[in-house]
Amino acid sequence: MNYTYMLRCADGSLYTGWTNDLGRRCRAHNAGRGGRYTRTRLPVTLVYAESHETKQAAMRREYALKQLTRAQKEALVASKENEWPLLMPQEADTAASCSHAPAPIPANAPSGQ
Repeated sequence: MNYTYMLRCADGSLYTGWTNDLGRRCRAHNAGRGGRYTRTRLPVTLVYAESHETKQAAMRREYALKQLTRAQKEALVASKENEWPLLMPQEADTAASCSHAPAPIPANAPSGQ
């Protein structure tokens, strides 16, 4: 499984990335071994994630999210904050490893709106 995710940094900024291991990547970010951007903005908290079947799909979604304005990203995070559906237990555990955050949204999940 591949994931597109957004982290909230200690300074309030948002970082967007993709990975094939969400828990490991969150731990790497918080250990200062993630993206250069997050190293000076620790700790980070997972605020949004989507699961994708392929690396290419996750990377395309990452690019699309990075094209959004900050206001659009904040609206996306706020709209999904309490709506993220439960995934398999091991996937929910990986999301929780980056502070206390909801489980990732499957990319094909209904938006609930």
